[in-house]
Amino acid sequence: MTQYSYNDLIKRCTDTEASLVTLEKEGHYAVVTMNDPKRLNCLSGPLTVQLLDKLSQAAADTDVRTIILTGADPAFSAGGDMELMQMAHDSIGHQSPEGVTIMRNWIRYQFGGVARLIKQTEKLVISAINGAAAGVGLSFAFASDILIGSEKARIVPAFGKIGLTPEVGTSWYLTRKLGYNKAIEYYLKGQELSAEEALSHGILNQVVAHEELLDAAIAYAEQVHHLPASVFGMAKTLLRRAGEVPWDQAIELEEFIEPICFTTEFHQKAVSRFLGR
Repeated sequence: MTQYSYNDLIKRCTDTEASLVTLEKEGHYAVVTMNDPKRLNCLSGPLTVQLLDKLSQAAADTDVRTIILTGADPAFSAGGDMELMQMAHDSIGHQSPEGVTIMRNWIRYQFGGVARLIKQTEKLVISAINGAAAGVGLSFAFASDILIGSEKARIVPAFGKIGLTPEVGTSWYLTRKLGYNKAIEYYLKGQELSAEEALSHGILNQVVAHEELLDAAIAYAEQVHHLPASVFGMAKTLLRRAGEVPWDQAIELEEFIEPICFTTEFHQKAVSRFLGR
């Protein structure tokens, strides 16, 4: 049986001509689409590597203010790829020199790399959930700033059903969104949520008709476009941090950050307009 190292796995995943993720730039926003619809955009090795690459390109583009992440119909993403998991089992079971660190590195640097990029970029990241979002694919949506679901969206907590714990930031998200008791109930039941149920739980920001999903995401992108990039970036960073620190530290962050806004032309013109000058 072939033994794989982490570097072997990365090489295998990059040695493909198939385009499994697309990046379309439209002025001040970019749409990143997971594009393996026959497999419900499951996070195969090649798709995951391409997804991190395309998101990195969009995040590095200074013209792009908003990144919209979605999937090619009929799914957002079915989550982890069973064939990739089987490769990990084979390697571990046949005493690969790297042992379980192969999957640790994959989870940290590939899956975790996507989630960290989404959370840490100062651009607005919107997940436009067009169908089932499961497992790690759902984790990527949870890492986003705005979650919009079409009427066909489904939130699928798949970890427990295949003997896994929540990963890639899901435990952090669910305990803060639902509270511990509801989060562990959610994990144990493994019950999928419809778009409307997810909206009622506060998981989705908005639910729209399926054909209006991308337009709804673009509407948020337009709002960001009318703000100074630096100001929105500071606001995103502040709000991310505020949920993790005590009140006195949050107000200190505000006191350091807000005075910077007074130096921008945008703020100065806004005040002048208000005063009729």
